[in-house]
Amino acid sequence: MSVSKRLSLGILFLAIALPAVAETPQEKGHAIAIEADSRDTGFKDWKGTLRMVLMNRHGETSERELRMRSLEVPAEDEGDKTLIVFDNPRDVKGTALLTFTHILEPDDQWLYLPALKRVKRISSNNKSGPFMGSEFAFEDFSAQEVDKYKYEWLRDEKLGDIDCFVNTRYPQYGNSGYTRQITWVDKEHYRVHKIEFYDRKDALLKTMVLTKYRQYLDRYWRTHDMFMENHQTGKTTRLVWGDYEFQSGLSEKDFSKATLQRMR
Repeated sequence: MSVSKRLSLGILFLAIALPAVAETPQEKGHAIAIEADSRDTGFKDWKGTLRMVLMNRHGETSERELRMRSLEVPAEDEGDKTLIVFDNPRDVKGTALLTFTHILEPDDQWLYLPALKRVKRISSNNKSGPFMGSEFAFEDFSAQEVDKYKYEWLRDEKLGDIDCFVNTRYPQYGNSGYTRQITWVDKEHYRVHKIEFYDRKDALLKTMVLTKYRQYLDRYWRTHDMFMENHQTGKTTRLVWGDYEFQSGLSEKDFSKATLQRMR
C-alpha cells in the first residue's frame, strides 16, 4: 500500500473515530431563532383587529378595541413597520402608535394623541414603560427581529402536551426594560407559546402565554389569544385577535407620521 493511500485511510479512520464538534447552547439557541424567523418571512403585509382586556389586582376589568397592521421590510439591516390604532372607547379613539423597527439602533416610535392633536415621539428611555395602561411595554410592540437579541438554548421541555425548545434571549438594543426573556418554542412549527420577562434587576416581571394559533395562506401562524400577567403588580392584559388579512396591498405610504393623524 502506498504512503499516500495509508495516509488517506488514516485520516478517514481518524475522522470516523473523532466525535462531531458539539453545538454550543448559544449556537443552538441562535439556530432555533433563525428557523422560527425563516418560517414567517415573505408575508409582505398583514392586518388584524384585537380586543384588549385590562384587569387590575382587584379583578375589575375594562376593554379597548384596536386595529393593527404590519409591513414586512426586506432590508437585512432594518426591521418591519407596525401601526396600532384605537377605535374604542371614545376617550382613546384615534390614538395611534407607529413603530419602525431597527436591529441594534433604537426603534423609532411615534404616538398620536387626538386630544392634543399632535404626534409625540417616544424617547428610547421610555420604551420600557406601559403602553396605554396595559401590561405590554412599548418595546413589546416592536417586531422581534432575530439580530435584536443574543440567544442561549437552555433545555427541551414539554409545555402541556407540546414539545418545546426553551431558549433565553438577551436584548442587544439600548434601554430595554428586560435583562432577558425565556421563550418556549414548539419543535413542530417553531411558534412561541410562552415568554417570561425579567426586569433590570433580573427578577421575574411578567409572563405571556400565547394560544389559539391558526394558520394563514397555508404557512403563517398567528395567535388569537395573548395573555400577559405582571407578577409584580398583580395586573393582567389579554389581547384577543381576529380578522387577520394577509397581502392586502399595504405599502410604505400606509406607515408614515402623516398617516397617524388621518387614522379614525
